[in-house]
Amino acid sequence: MEKLDLKDRKILYHLDLDSRQSFSQLGKKVGLHKDVVAYRVKNLQDRGILKNFVPIINNSRLGYNWYRFYFNYQYASPEIKEEIANYFVKKKYCHTVITAEGHFDLIINTHAKDVSIAYSVWEDILRRYRDYFAHQVFSVVSTSYGYRNTFLLEETGSERQKNIKHVAHGCSKAVEIDNLDYNILRLLSQNARLPTIDIANTLHSTTNTIKNRIKKLVDLEVIGGFRILIDFPLLGYHMYKCDIILKDHNIINKIIDYINDNPHLEGVIRSIGYVDLELVFILNNVNQLHEVMRDVSLKFPDSIKNYTYFSSLKTYKWAGDLVD
Repeated sequence: MEKLDLKDRKILYHLDLDSRQSFSQLGKKVGLHKDVVAYRVKNLQDRGILKNFVPIINNSRLGYNWYRFYFNYQYASPEIKEEIANYFVKKKYCHTVITAEGHFDLIINTHAKDVSIAYSVWEDILRRYRDYFAHQVFSVVSTSYGYRNTFLLEETGSERQKNIKHVAHGCSKAVEIDNLDYNILRLLSQNARLPTIDIANTLHSTTNTIKNRIKKLVDLEVIGGFRILIDFPLLGYHMYKCDIILKDHNIINKIIDYINDNPHLEGVIRSIGYVDLELVFILNNVNQLHEVMRDVSLKFPDSIKNYTYFSSLKTYKWAGDLVD
């Protein structure tokens, strides 16, 4: 397991707040010269801890719905499981492919503007691989909120930072963008720190135009911010997703308000067709998840009917990829 000192934790935390900020700006926040910051960031990348710089793209602002498919395997060898995962990695319509352990074994996410497109994805999955699935579940995301990794600071003994929330999916109205905007999003999806001048040169535009377009995409909430991908298992952490069915659905907003301050909270999802509430945490082990749920149950007695969970084993493709 990789070890991080306080400065590296601060660098990761502040990059996760804004991965496009300059090393000079970052240095002022963590108390280091920009050259030292650049060296440490490179070192975090070389060690595989910092995997990429990514934009938060709210595809619902572009008119896309978020559909999810969950599967449990049967009679599937390790080779077949790998084949299935890699098949969907190559599919343009799949923006997330994750293998997991717990309540589900495989998670496939897709964005589509029309439910018929989502259904064709569903048909493709089952037509090719249904014999290997014992159980399958379908759901549609209504709203998804992402949270920053404040535990990176809290566990160092630093003063607790207020958790920060952003909308990852969910809006009432789509906006129109043109080809230049889409091309900017594609380049930023590959590397959110790509310099404006490089984007301008690649797209045969000017730096002022690119700066203005990026600002517009942020103002329109197509881009919800810029953060980083961290290989948490290298640091001894894992993603745990807890799916909750409530006895009293009226209590859902109170639970969300209460859990908002948990420094390990990574996401809150409300969806149609599966469960009432989904909470995503970055934790050391499953015992910590059960402790969180016991705390919620004590705070809101008789509010939770039951919950299930799974943790990610391997991320083959990540949800930040731009929809084409």
